[in-house]
Amino acid sequence: MILAAADLLELAGEFYWAGMLVFLRIGAMMALIPAFGEQTVPVRVRLALGLAFTIVVLPAVSPSVGPRPDAAAALLIQCLAEVLAGLLFGMMLRFFVFALSIAGMIAAQSTSLSQLFGNGAGGEPSPAASHLLVSAGLALAATLGLHVQIVAYMMASYGFIPAGSFPSAQDVVAAGIGEVGRMMSLAFSLSAPFLIAALLYNIMLGIINRAMPQLMVTFVGAPAITAGGLLLLAVAAPVMLSIWVHALGGFLSAPFGPGQ
Repeated sequence: MILAAADLLELAGEFYWAGMLVFLRIGAMMALIPAFGEQTVPVRVRLALGLAFTIVVLPAVSPSVGPRPDAAAALLIQCLAEVLAGLLFGMMLRFFVFALSIAGMIAAQSTSLSQLFGNGAGGEPSPAASHLLVSAGLALAATLGLHVQIVAYMMASYGFIPAGSFPSAQDVVAAGIGEVGRMMSLAFSLSAPFLIAALLYNIMLGIINRAMPQLMVTFVGAPAITAGGLLLLAVAAPVMLSIWVHALGGFLSAPFGPGQ
């Protein structure tokens, strides 16, 4: 009986070790992933969500977790590696929120809506257009099953960086450059209608100013561009959010390339 209890205790120890490693990676990701990791979400809720994601992911990835090392230094190194891996994978998702926020800022600056400020989804000050797009995008993604896609993303991360392994510098640089490029490309693509509208507005303003130098075109044009920007935002926002959700879903379906 005592021997059986000792074997069971040893088995439970290995299970708890695997659970702790998985929780360290997922807990680090929870600080950055969209919707569930926002600063406006209470810390206790994020902790509960991290534990829930760990319970779901652990059975699928526990075979890939090695045995608990005996040396304290090796144990600490594996824990640190999991935290760094979680931050890396979380930041790759956070770039999509940055893209939507940057698109809103560009749209606000282009159409004189930048003076309408408020608190962003993360609590930081941002233009109202940016806050609207980010909040709507996160709500739409959560409605379309973001939690299921994130679970699959967490499981796939162990195929890219095994448990207890540090991400290589090459992988970090390649992922960082690729995701920053994707973020900026997506942001400018989403804000393209507002940039085109601002260009046409300034060209027309210049033509009117040349034709009627006495007219104070700035005072006439400022209300027009603000009203036009609001109307354009109402028309373009659904299309922008649709493109953004499709890009996010495409990344989550194959985050590390088609072969992984």
